Amino acid sequence: MKQIRNLRWWIVILLAAAIGLNYLDRQSFPVAVLEIGKSIPLTDRQYGNLQALFLLAYALMYAGGGKLIDLLGTRVGYAVIILWWSAATFIQGLVHSVTGLGIARVLLGLGEGGGFPGSAKAVSEWFPPKERSLAFGIFTAGSSLGAVVAVPLVAFIILTLNWRWAFFITGALGFAWLAVWWILYELPGKHRLITPGEREYILSSLSTAETVAGEVAQPRIAWVELFQRRQLWGLLLPKFFTDAAWFFLIFWLPKYLGDVRHLNIKEIGYYAWIPYAFSGIGCLAGGWLSGFLIRRRFTIDRSRKITLAMGAALMPASLLITTSPLNLAIVLFSMALFGHQFWSTILQTLAADIFPSTSVGSVAGLMGAAGSVGAMFFNYLVGILLSHYAAYPVVFTAIGLLYPLSLIIIWLMVRKIEPLNWRGNGEGQTERAALT
Repeated sequence: MKQIRNLRWWIVILLAAAIGLNYLDRQSFPVAVLEIGKSIPLTDRQYGNLQALFLLAYALMYAGGGKLIDLLGTRVGYAVIILWWSAATFIQGLVHSVTGLGIARVLLGLGEGGGFPGSAKAVSEWFPPKERSLAFGIFTAGSSLGAVVAVPLVAFIILTLNWRWAFFITGALGFAWLAVWWILYELPGKHRLITPGEREYILSSLSTAETVAGEVAQPRIAWVELFQRRQLWGLLLPKFFTDAAWFFLIFWLPKYLGDVRHLNIKEIGYYAWIPYAFSGIGCLAGGWLSGFLIRRRFTIDRSRKITLAMGAALMPASLLITTSPLNLAIVLFSMALFGHQFWSTILQTLAADIFPSTSVGSVAGLMGAAGSVGAMFFNYLVGILLSHYAAYPVVFTAIGLLYPLSLIIIWLMVRKIEPLNWRGNGEGQTERAALT
């Protein structure tokens, strides 16, 4: 077959499509929930519980999925997880009770949790450090694309057919993606379609990064060793707090517009895609800016921290959502989702910046698990609050404050963003001693 120029960028576009399907599948339920409620009645508390169940399963598989992909390899591991979550999406269209919805959401979470660690692993295998933030931004933008497409697509399917077909159609798309993945993905050193120049560029760049980290052959690191490093905790805690905000914004936006702003499914389809679109722009903007600063001779540490700080500064816009008219509320939602993805793209990149590629899947998985646990508790709490109180102002205020708090945690615990030395030298021993 003919070799493909710049194959690594085609790989990252394929990853973006997978993450797009990931979010399309999970967002089909929030968009369709008002129509589902006509045949399966749902209270705010039940809705919060269903999302918490999804996030619990998502957290478990995010950690386990990252480890699975490290063990099986990116090609096989990613194929397994997308096969699972696509089947789970299809099953959601078959249920007839709240219990059935709960089971289907758990199955979906168990599959979808491997998407981001799998993508992070692939990027660490195909991209040198100076290109990683942009690559992370591109595939992370897939989440926003999936959320954007979900709103009008699901609304159209519901108006044309019914809500069950929304799950049948979106689930089937994953099987088509799997076929392309199996044909296209392989490690750059063994890929038959990569040009010799690109192979040499990738392998030499990654080799240089390993040398900087003090490693000739990268070790496979046990979880117990990862947890002994303060840098890991400096990533897990910010992920715990800020993903709680993110999942609230994406899961509750359609319901908020229906319950509080009194929009119907057609009007939700008209408005709700806009904030999701801005979140996609945030992914690309954050990844591009950090890479731009590195090209202007900023250190990785400085470029990442500047970009994180800018993303965190946008989040207090959420405090004004409940007191604003509809059009301005959509603008503020857009600013918040843009700010989160601007932030999140860089936060996820830190796993590849700090840890060796053999453990990036595990670290990314643990980060996603931490974020999902935070989101699970937050969604459960929100469900209770909204069942008894008009608590949206309190929730949006909390969201605005979580990002500056997380930025402080990164400054204190990660400190300098640079590759860690895993050869068991004095530095590692000192850090382990500091944690005990």
